[in-house]
Amino acid sequence: MNLKKSLLAFASVSLAVPLSVQAAETLTLYTSQPNKDAQLTVDAFEAQNPDIEVKWVRDGTTKLMTKLRAELSSGVVKPDVLLIADSVTMESMVANNYLYAYKSPYQKDYKPALYNKDGYYYGTKLITTGIVRNTRALETPTDWEDLAKPSYKNQVAMPSPLYSGAALIHLATLTEDAHLGWNYYQQLHANKVMAQGGNGGVLKAVASGSKSYGVIVDFLVIRESRKGSPIEFIFPKTGVSMVTEPVAIMKESKHKEAAKRFVDFLLSKQGQQLVLEQGYLPARSDIGVPAGFPSRESIKLMPFDAAKTLRNNAANKARFSDIFEG
Repeated sequence: MNLKKSLLAFASVSLAVPLSVQAAETLTLYTSQPNKDAQLTVDAFEAQNPDIEVKWVRDGTTKLMTKLRAELSSGVVKPDVLLIADSVTMESMVANNYLYAYKSPYQKDYKPALYNKDGYYYGTKLITTGIVRNTRALETPTDWEDLAKPSYKNQVAMPSPLYSGAALIHLATLTEDAHLGWNYYQQLHANKVMAQGGNGGVLKAVASGSKSYGVIVDFLVIRESRKGSPIEFIFPKTGVSMVTEPVAIMKESKHKEAAKRFVDFLLSKQGQQLVLEQGYLPARSDIGVPAGFPSRESIKLMPFDAAKTLRNNAANKARFSDIFEG
């Protein structure tokens, strides 16, 4: 076959290749979601957006942000999208001018407390912190102050805000409450509350009966209770603190349109239904609650200012350390 015929043959084959087999756009996600949840999230998004492939990197928020900041300091921007545990960490990214402001059309479906007013990030779920009780315990607490009563002395475990991001947000939330404040943490220390490790340690302590009560995130207790563990979750009357697992787009992303579609998917009814199916409380109020949760109307969320908490983080850690470890 001569050169002219070869070129014609190549051209005819190339024209016959359907557009659907063209290479998908690649979106890189950094997330702190558990592996199973991250895979479900990516699979659902890709099914709805077959022209986008998501590559994801998963680690705990602290380790993930250490990795990201090291990359950024070297002038490298690897992720297009972040999906991490808390809004305080996102506020630090806003302060450093690392995020892209995007006004999602789904913003109107969310309460203002759940997203950054300029569109730098959006909460995707509500993970609240309340009280866990071993069902064999003699008393049933109904509010935070119960844990400081003499009858609860040496019976309470809680995660340390020096270790757990959710516990640090919980600390900031309760100490900003006019009725509780720092005096409440002084009372907890006087009542010999055990403050160490993360939420998993609290779950183990209360489920085993070595402690009767604890401070912990909701889904851990509700899931284990449904499996038969002798524990129950209590939403205190004063309210609960929360982390919102926000999503954000990196300012230097080269795939912003694809990133916007990822954000919109998480905020859409379909994305929020996935949150529900994974066993978490969706951020959208028009989606139901997981099995084992009370009605959404009965869950009171305490006020929280992520930007203020970011400014006070170091001072809050130092003051907590003085109380519990001084």
